[in-house]
Amino acid sequence: MKPKELVAAWVDAFNRADVDALVSFYSKDAINHQVAESPVEGREAIRKMFADGFASATMVCLIENLFEDGEWAILEWRDPLGLRGCGFFHIRDGRIVFQRGYWDKLTFLRTQGLPIPKDA
Repeated sequence: MKPKELVAAWVDAFNRADVDALVSFYSKDAINHQVAESPVEGREAIRKMFADGFASATMVCLIENLFEDGEWAILEWRDPLGLRGCGFFHIRDGRIVFQRGYWDKLTFLRTQGLPIPKDA
């Protein structure tokens, strides 16, 4: 599967809140770094990150643009509540080995009705 196709399938699994399907796209020692958070290392830690996220918020990813450059896919997205972001996915041997995401945590917390940390 090409990087762009893999990320399109990742978005589909994300929108179903299908943690098992999402985790299947990652290599065993993958790193997922959402810049508003600390990096998450390893497939099982990534599984926990998604499970916790879907348990606390209703998350939807609407693709605005999806690009491919060699081993990389670049996703520009929005959600129905007005949050926007982008993600960079490094794909090797059909698996995500590294992912970095940029989005506004304060907007996410406010639109989801989640508590805002005192240091925000």
